[in-house]
Amino acid sequence: MTLNSTSSTLAYFILGAYLHIGNLRYLYFMLTALLYIVIVLVNISLIVIICMNRSLHEPMYMFLCSLFVNELYGGSGLFPFLLTQILSDIHTVSASLCFLQIFVLYTYVNVQFSNLAVMSYDRYLAICCPLQYKTRMTPKKVCLLIIVLWLYSCVKCLITLSLNIHLKFCGNIIDSLHCHNYLIVKLSCSDTRVNNIYGLFTTNISILFPLFPIIFSYMKILHICFSGSKQTRQKAVSTCTPHLVSLLNFSFGCFFEIIQTRLDMNSVPSVLRIVLSLYFVIIQPLLNPIMYGLQMSKIRNTCKILCCYKMLTIHRDLTLT
Repeated sequence: MTLNSTSSTLAYFILGAYLHIGNLRYLYFMLTALLYIVIVLVNISLIVIICMNRSLHEPMYMFLCSLFVNELYGGSGLFPFLLTQILSDIHTVSASLCFLQIFVLYTYVNVQFSNLAVMSYDRYLAICCPLQYKTRMTPKKVCLLIIVLWLYSCVKCLITLSLNIHLKFCGNIIDSLHCHNYLIVKLSCSDTRVNNIYGLFTTNISILFPLFPIIFSYMKILHICFSGSKQTRQKAVSTCTPHLVSLLNFSFGCFFEIIQTRLDMNSVPSVLRIVLSLYFVIIQPLLNPIMYGLQMSKIRNTCKILCCYKMLTIHRDLTLT
Protein backbone atom coordinates (compact mmCIF):
# COMPACT_ATOMS: atom_id res chain seq x y z
CA MET A 1 0.00 0.00 0.00
CA THR A 2 1.41 3.39 -1.07
CA LEU A 3 0.58 6.15 1.41
CA ASN A 4 1.81 9.70 1.53
CA SER A 5 3.61 9.97 4.86
CA THR A 6 2.07 13.30 5.80
CA SER A 7 -1.45 13.19 4.46
CA SER A 8 -2.24 9.43 4.34
CA THR A 9 -3.60 9.97 0.83
CA LEU A 10 -3.59 6.87 -1.36
CA ALA A 11 -1.69 6.82 -4.64
CA TYR A 12 -3.51 3.75 -5.97
CA PHE A 13 -6.06 1.03 -5.18
CA ILE A 14 -5.72 -2.73 -5.67
CA LEU A 15 -8.68 -4.55 -7.24
CA GLY A 16 -8.96 -7.84 -5.39
CA ALA A 17 -11.78 -9.57 -7.30
CA TYR A 18 -9.74 -10.55 -10.37
CA LEU A 19 -9.00 -14.27 -10.68
CA HIS A 20 -5.76 -15.79 -11.94
CA ILE A 21 -6.74 -17.19 -15.37
CA GLY A 22 -3.33 -17.61 -17.03
CA ASN A 23 -3.40 -17.66 -20.85
CA LEU A 24 -7.20 -17.60 -20.85
CA ARG A 25 -6.85 -13.85 -20.38
CA TYR A 26 -6.36 -13.47 -24.14
CA LEU A 27 -9.63 -15.27 -24.86
CA TYR A 28 -11.49 -13.16 -22.29
CA PHE A 29 -9.86 -10.04 -23.70
CA MET A 30 -11.08 -10.83 -27.23
CA LEU A 31 -14.61 -11.67 -26.03
CA THR A 32 -14.79 -8.49 -23.95
CA ALA A 33 -13.42 -6.39 -26.82
CA LEU A 34 -15.95 -7.95 -29.23
CA LEU A 35 -18.77 -7.23 -26.79
CA TYR A 36 -17.66 -3.59 -26.46
CA ILE A 37 -17.43 -3.18 -30.25
CA VAL A 38 -20.97 -4.56 -30.67
CA ILE A 39 -22.30 -2.22 -27.95
CA VAL A 40 -20.64 0.80 -29.60
CA LEU A 41 -21.83 -0.12 -33.11
CA VAL A 42 -25.48 -0.85 -32.28
CA ASN A 43 -25.91 2.22 -30.07
CA ILE A 44 -24.16 4.60 -32.50
CA SER A 45 -26.21 3.14 -35.39
CA LEU A 46 -29.50 3.87 -33.60
CA ILE A 47 -28.36 7.36 -32.56
CA VAL A 48 -27.47 8.16 -36.20
CA ILE A 49 -30.78 6.70 -37.47
CA ILE A 50 -32.80 8.81 -35.02
CA CYS A 51 -30.81 12.00 -35.69
CA MET A 52 -30.78 11.66 -39.50
CA ASN A 53 -34.41 10.60 -39.99
CA ARG A 54 -36.89 13.48 -39.68
CA SER A 55 -39.82 11.14 -39.05
CA LEU A 56 -38.09 10.05 -35.81
CA HIS A 57 -37.73 13.58 -34.44
CA GLU A 58 -40.47 12.92 -31.89
CA PRO A 59 -40.26 13.07 -28.06
CA MET A 60 -40.14 9.29 -27.54
CA TYR A 61 -37.25 8.85 -29.98
CA MET A 62 -35.35 11.84 -28.60
CA PHE A 63 -35.52 10.26 -25.14
CA LEU A 64 -34.34 7.00 -26.70
CA CYS A 65 -31.43 8.86 -28.28
CA SER A 66 -30.46 10.16 -24.81
CA LEU A 67 -30.71 6.59 -23.50
CA PHE A 68 -28.41 5.24 -26.22
CA VAL A 69 -25.88 8.04 -25.61
CA ASN A 70 -25.90 7.06 -21.94
CA GLU A 71 -25.23 3.41 -22.87
CA LEU A 72 -22.12 4.52 -24.77
CA TYR A 73 -21.10 6.74 -21.86
CA GLY A 74 -21.47 3.96 -19.26
CA GLY A 75 -19.80 1.35 -21.44
CA SER A 76 -16.84 3.65 -22.08
CA GLY A 77 -16.48 4.10 -18.32
CA LEU A 78 -15.95 0.36 -17.82
CA PHE A 79 -14.87 -1.59 -20.92
CA PRO A 80 -11.51 0.12 -21.77
CA PHE A 81 -10.59 -0.15 -18.08
CA LEU A 82 -11.71 -3.81 -17.97
CA LEU A 83 -9.71 -4.68 -21.10
CA THR A 84 -6.56 -3.17 -19.57
CA GLN A 85 -7.04 -5.07 -16.31
CA ILE A 86 -7.66 -8.42 -18.06
CA LEU A 87 -4.20 -8.28 -19.69
CA SER A 88 -2.46 -6.97 -16.58
CA ASP A 89 -0.67 -9.15 -14.02
CA ILE A 90 -1.07 -6.54 -11.28
CA HIS A 91 -4.60 -5.19 -10.91
CA THR A 92 -4.02 -1.66 -9.64
CA VAL A 93 -5.68 1.63 -10.50
CA SER A 94 -4.56 5.16 -9.64
CA ALA A 95 -6.73 7.01 -7.13
CA SER A 96 -7.59 9.76 -9.63
CA LEU A 97 -8.67 7.25 -12.30
CA CYS A 98 -10.65 5.32 -9.70
CA PHE A 99 -12.61 8.42 -8.66
CA LEU A 100 -13.21 9.27 -12.32
CA GLN A 101 -14.63 5.81 -12.94
CA ILE A 102 -16.92 6.15 -9.92
CA PHE A 103 -18.22 9.44 -11.31
CA VAL A 104 -18.86 7.96 -14.78
CA LEU A 105 -20.57 4.76 -13.57
CA TYR A 106 -22.69 6.50 -10.92
CA THR A 107 -23.72 9.20 -13.40
CA TYR A 108 -24.60 6.45 -15.88
CA VAL A 109 -26.88 4.75 -13.34
CA ASN A 110 -28.60 8.00 -12.34
CA VAL A 111 -29.14 9.10 -15.95
CA GLN A 112 -30.51 5.64 -16.82
CA PHE A 113 -33.15 5.66 -14.08
CA SER A 114 -34.05 9.33 -14.66
CA ASN A 115 -34.32 8.80 -18.42
CA LEU A 116 -36.59 5.77 -17.92
CA ALA A 117 -38.76 7.81 -15.52
CA VAL A 118 -39.16 10.62 -18.08
CA MET A 119 -39.95 8.06 -20.79
CA SER A 120 -42.70 6.54 -18.63
CA TYR A 121 -44.27 9.99 -18.23
CA ASP A 122 -44.00 10.51 -22.00
CA ARG A 123 -45.84 7.21 -22.59
CA TYR A 124 -48.53 8.26 -20.10
CA LEU A 125 -49.15 11.50 -22.02
CA ALA A 126 -49.15 9.71 -25.41
CA ILE A 127 -51.61 6.99 -24.32
CA CYS A 128 -53.80 8.78 -21.76
CA CYS A 129 -53.80 12.34 -23.17
CA PRO A 130 -53.30 11.90 -26.96
CA LEU A 131 -55.07 15.16 -27.89
CA GLN A 132 -52.89 17.21 -25.54
CA TYR A 133 -49.67 15.31 -26.20
CA LYS A 134 -48.11 17.67 -28.76
CA THR A 135 -48.83 20.76 -26.67
CA ARG A 136 -47.62 19.22 -23.39
CA MET A 137 -44.53 17.50 -24.80
CA THR A 138 -43.04 20.10 -27.14
CA PRO A 139 -39.50 19.83 -28.62
CA LYS A 140 -38.37 22.59 -26.24
CA LYS A 141 -39.70 20.67 -23.21
CA VAL A 142 -38.06 17.46 -24.43
CA CYS A 143 -34.65 19.19 -24.72
CA LEU A 144 -35.12 20.80 -21.31
CA LEU A 145 -36.00 17.46 -19.66
CA ILE A 146 -32.96 15.75 -21.19
CA ILE A 147 -30.62 18.56 -20.09
CA VAL A 148 -32.09 18.62 -16.57
CA LEU A 149 -31.81 14.85 -16.02
CA TRP A 150 -28.15 14.86 -17.16
CA LEU A 151 -27.28 17.91 -15.05
CA TYR A 152 -29.10 16.52 -12.01
CA SER A 153 -27.18 13.24 -12.28
CA CYS A 154 -23.80 14.94 -12.79
CA VAL A 155 -24.23 17.36 -9.88
CA LYS A 156 -25.37 14.59 -7.52
CA CYS A 157 -22.34 12.46 -8.39
CA LEU A 158 -19.93 15.42 -8.21
CA ILE A 159 -21.03 16.01 -4.60
CA THR A 160 -20.39 12.32 -3.82
CA LEU A 161 -16.95 12.58 -5.42
CA SER A 162 -16.04 15.77 -3.56
CA LEU A 163 -16.84 14.07 -0.23
CA ASN A 164 -14.62 11.08 -1.07
CA ILE A 165 -11.56 12.90 -2.42
CA HIS A 166 -10.67 14.38 0.99
CA LEU A 167 -10.90 11.09 2.92
CA LYS A 168 -7.83 9.52 4.58
CA PHE A 169 -7.47 5.78 3.98
CA CYS A 170 -6.22 2.85 6.10
CA GLY A 171 -6.24 0.33 3.26
CA ASN A 172 -6.24 0.15 -0.51
CA ILE A 173 -7.69 -3.26 -1.46
CA ILE A 174 -11.14 -3.12 -3.12
CA ASP A 175 -12.95 -6.46 -3.46
CA SER A 176 -14.37 -5.60 -6.87
CA LEU A 177 -13.56 -5.61 -10.59
CA HIS A 178 -14.00 -1.84 -10.78
CA CYS A 179 -14.02 1.13 -8.43
CA HIS A 180 -17.03 1.33 -6.16
CA ASN A 181 -17.93 4.29 -3.94
CA TYR A 182 -19.20 2.30 -0.93
CA LEU A 183 -16.14 0.01 -0.90
CA ILE A 184 -13.78 3.00 -0.99
CA VAL A 185 -15.59 4.74 1.88
CA LYS A 186 -15.22 1.51 3.92
CA LEU A 187 -11.42 1.82 3.60
CA SER A 188 -11.40 5.28 5.17
CA CYS A 189 -9.81 6.12 8.53
CA SER A 190 -11.62 9.47 8.57
CA ASP A 191 -15.04 10.25 9.99
CA THR A 192 -17.43 9.09 7.24
CA ARG A 193 -20.74 10.05 8.85
CA VAL A 194 -21.36 12.78 6.27
CA ASN A 195 -20.49 10.37 3.43
CA ASN A 196 -22.78 7.67 4.84
CA ILE A 197 -25.70 10.06 5.39
CA TYR A 198 -25.34 11.61 1.94
CA GLY A 199 -24.87 8.14 0.39
CA LEU A 200 -28.08 6.88 2.03
CA PHE A 201 -29.89 10.06 0.97
CA THR A 202 -28.76 9.85 -2.67
CA THR A 203 -29.54 6.12 -2.86
CA ASN A 204 -33.11 6.76 -1.71
CA ILE A 205 -33.44 9.75 -4.04
CA SER A 206 -32.07 7.70 -6.95
CA ILE A 207 -34.78 5.08 -6.31
CA LEU A 208 -37.74 7.23 -5.24
CA PHE A 209 -37.26 10.12 -7.68
CA PRO A 210 -37.77 7.89 -10.77
CA LEU A 211 -40.16 5.50 -8.99
CA PHE A 212 -42.99 8.00 -8.38
CA PRO A 213 -43.48 9.09 -12.03
CA ILE A 214 -43.11 5.46 -13.18
CA ILE A 215 -45.78 4.15 -10.77
CA PHE A 216 -48.08 7.11 -11.50
CA SER A 217 -47.70 6.69 -15.27
CA TYR A 218 -48.30 2.95 -15.31
CA MET A 219 -51.29 3.16 -12.99
CA LYS A 220 -52.89 5.61 -15.43
CA ILE A 221 -51.88 3.50 -18.44
CA LEU A 222 -53.32 0.31 -16.88
CA HIS A 223 -56.56 2.13 -16.13
CA ILE A 224 -56.82 3.22 -19.78
CA CYS A 225 -55.95 -0.30 -20.99
CA PHE A 226 -58.75 -1.92 -18.97
CA SER A 227 -61.34 0.70 -19.90
CA GLY A 228 -60.17 1.58 -23.42
CA SER A 229 -60.49 0.00 -26.86
CA LYS A 230 -58.48 -2.91 -28.25
CA GLN A 231 -56.43 -0.49 -30.36
CA THR A 232 -55.47 1.50 -27.24
CA ARG A 233 -54.39 -1.69 -25.46
CA GLN A 234 -52.27 -2.76 -28.44
CA LYS A 235 -50.59 0.66 -28.56
CA ALA A 236 -49.88 0.53 -24.82
CA VAL A 237 -48.40 -2.98 -25.02
CA SER A 238 -46.21 -2.23 -28.06
CA THR A 239 -44.72 0.97 -26.61
CA CYS A 240 -44.56 0.03 -22.91
CA THR A 241 -43.16 -3.51 -23.14
CA PRO A 242 -39.57 -2.46 -24.09
CA HIS A 243 -39.63 0.20 -21.38
CA LEU A 244 -40.75 -2.22 -18.66
CA VAL A 245 -38.26 -4.90 -19.71
CA SER A 246 -35.44 -2.32 -19.71
CA LEU A 247 -36.48 -0.95 -16.31
CA LEU A 248 -36.79 -4.37 -14.63
CA ASN A 249 -33.53 -5.65 -16.14
CA PHE A 250 -31.53 -2.60 -15.04
CA SER A 251 -33.13 -2.60 -11.58
CA PHE A 252 -32.09 -6.24 -11.11
CA GLY A 253 -28.48 -5.48 -12.08
CA CYS A 254 -28.25 -2.47 -9.75
CA PHE A 255 -29.98 -4.33 -6.91
CA PHE A 256 -27.43 -7.16 -7.03
CA GLU A 257 -24.54 -4.67 -7.17
CA ILE A 258 -25.84 -2.91 -4.03
CA ILE A 259 -26.44 -6.22 -2.19
CA GLN A 260 -23.02 -7.59 -3.16
CA THR A 261 -21.13 -4.64 -1.67
CA ARG A 262 -23.06 -4.67 1.60
CA LEU A 263 -23.50 -8.40 2.39
CA ASP A 264 -21.13 -11.34 2.69
CA MET A 265 -21.30 -13.07 -0.70
CA ASN A 266 -18.53 -15.65 -0.13
CA SER A 267 -21.05 -18.48 -0.47
CA VAL A 268 -21.81 -17.37 -4.05
CA PRO A 269 -19.39 -18.80 -6.68
CA SER A 270 -16.73 -16.28 -7.74
CA VAL A 271 -17.54 -16.50 -11.46
CA LEU A 272 -21.25 -15.87 -10.82
CA ARG A 273 -20.41 -12.89 -8.60
CA ILE A 274 -18.16 -11.44 -11.32
CA VAL A 275 -20.82 -11.84 -14.04
CA LEU A 276 -23.61 -10.36 -11.92
CA SER A 277 -21.43 -7.46 -10.71
CA LEU A 278 -20.96 -6.40 -14.36
CA TYR A 279 -24.54 -7.21 -15.39
CA PHE A 280 -25.91 -3.66 -15.10
CA VAL A 281 -23.34 -2.18 -17.49
CA ILE A 282 -22.94 -5.11 -19.93
CA ILE A 283 -26.46 -6.44 -20.57
CA GLN A 284 -28.31 -3.10 -20.52
CA PRO A 285 -26.33 -1.45 -23.38
CA LEU A 286 -27.10 -4.52 -25.51
CA LEU A 287 -30.70 -5.04 -24.39
CA ASN A 288 -31.96 -1.49 -25.00
CA PRO A 289 -30.97 -1.23 -28.68
CA ILE A 290 -32.28 -4.74 -29.39
CA MET A 291 -35.57 -4.24 -27.51
CA TYR A 292 -36.35 -0.80 -28.92
CA GLY A 293 -34.98 -1.65 -32.36
CA LEU A 294 -37.24 -4.69 -32.66
CA GLN A 295 -40.34 -3.34 -30.88
CA MET A 296 -40.54 0.21 -32.24
CA SER A 297 -41.97 -0.15 -35.75
CA LYS A 298 -40.58 3.19 -37.01
CA ILE A 299 -37.02 2.30 -36.00
CA ARG A 300 -37.41 -1.24 -37.32
CA ASN A 301 -38.77 -0.06 -40.68
CA THR A 302 -36.07 2.60 -41.02
CA CYS A 303 -33.40 -0.05 -40.38
CA LYS A 304 -34.97 -2.29 -43.07
CA ILE A 305 -35.05 0.58 -45.58
CA LEU A 306 -31.40 1.43 -44.89
CA CYS A 307 -30.34 -2.22 -45.21
CA CYS A 308 -32.25 -2.63 -48.48
CA TYR A 309 -30.75 0.60 -49.83
CA LYS A 310 -27.25 -0.54 -48.87
CA MET A 311 -27.76 -3.94 -50.53
CA LEU A 312 -29.10 -2.32 -53.71
CA THR A 313 -26.13 0.07 -53.79
CA ILE A 314 -23.66 -2.82 -53.42
CA HIS A 315 -25.50 -4.83 -56.11
CA ARG A 316 -25.47 -1.83 -58.49
CA ASP A 317 -21.75 -1.25 -57.95
CA LEU A 318 -21.00 -4.92 -58.59
CA THR A 319 -23.09 -4.85 -61.78
CA LEU A 320 -21.34 -1.73 -63.09
CA THR A 321 -17.91 -3.26 -62.48
